[in-house]
Parts: sequence; C-alpha cells; structure tokens
Amino acid sequence: MSPTSSSAQPESGPPTQAGPRPDGLERRRSVRLFFALWPDPATVRALTDWAAHAHARCGGRIMRPDTLHLTLGFLGETTPELLPRLARETETRRIEPGAVVLDRFGAFPRPRIVWAGPGNSDDAAADDGAARLALEHRRLWEWVAPLHPARPETRFRPHVTLLRNADTSVLPDVTPPPLEWRYDRYVLVASVQDGAARYRVVASTRA
Repeated sequence: MSPTSSSAQPESGPPTQAGPRPDGLERRRSVRLFFALWPDPATVRALTDWAAHAHARCGGRIMRPDTLHLTLGFLGETTPELLPRLARETETRRIEPGAVVLDRFGAFPRPRIVWAGPGNSDDAAADDGAARLALEHRRLWEWVAPLHPARPETRFRPHVTLLRNADTSVLPDVTPPPLEWRYDRYVLVASVQDGAARYRVVASTRA
C-alpha cells in the first residue's frame, strides 16, 4: 500500500515565542527541552487517525493533537541560562529535507505508551527513513554536546507517542495506511508542566 504523504511545512503546532527566551521560562529553576520534528496539519490528521485506531484496542489516554511530535533529541531538565544559546545555535542550523514512513505500532510497556514508528516494510531493503533520522540524531548531538553534555544513554528509536496509560500487552493486528512524513527542519521545544503538559517552540532550524 502506498504511504499517505504530507508536506514538509510545519504549519501547525505549539506557538513559537519571539526571541530566544520565551516569556516566563527564565524565571523557572529548570526547563525541560527537546528537539523534534513537528507535524503539519495533514500529518496531524493522519496521526490522530492512528491514535484512534490504537485506542480502540489498547484504551488509555489519546495524546492531544497539539502535542504530537517525533523527538529527535531529548535534553531533559536544563538551566534557563542555557536556553538562549541553544536557541541561537538552532537557528543557524539546517537539515537536509527528507521523509520517514510510519507504518507500525509499537509500545513501551513500563510507561504504558503506544506509539507509531517506522520499520514494518515487507521489503527489508526498503528505505523507511529511520536510518536517515538516526544520522540526523547523531549530527544534532555533535553540536549540542559541548553545550549540554548530558546525552541520554538509551538507543534512539524514532517514534510518535499516540497513547499514554494504555494496555500495551496486545497491539492492533491491522495498521492504518502507512504515513509518509516529509520534513525540512526541526525545532527546539520547551515542555511546561502547568497541570497538563504544554509545549512551546523556542527556535527552529532554517529550511
């Protein structure tokens, strides 16, 4: 089945704050940051279809559309003083346009997360974009590490979280049509916990 294609332009998502320091973040003791691919409206719609499909089998809490993303690098808790430097450096970077095909469900049992990701092609030699994202992940940390050396030890596994607090013991037998997610940039995002998680895009690489 041919994958559903989406454009590369990040036309939706959390609001982008002007300047390298979003209002209020500098007053926090720490800021949780990550780099991610952010979906355009067509990709969001396809991902919500995937989430609804998984929810029918696994239950749990469906992620809000405005929180859907594919993490490229997780920095975790970071001092607010580092945020302007990371934002400025992000805005000087470029990423070669590419695409990743999401075609399977997966799960992280311990946090009870169900996700969509690449890696279920009938052709083992097919390029689903996962290797390319792994390369971009390594390139990202090459420039981030001197500024923020606390690189996670876990293996990079590209995925989009669809459900939380779900039953991960049995995943859906059938997946929706494969989704081709085209991208031409990534963003630096701050996660703000004010009751429910909210995300703010702090900076974006150049297209």
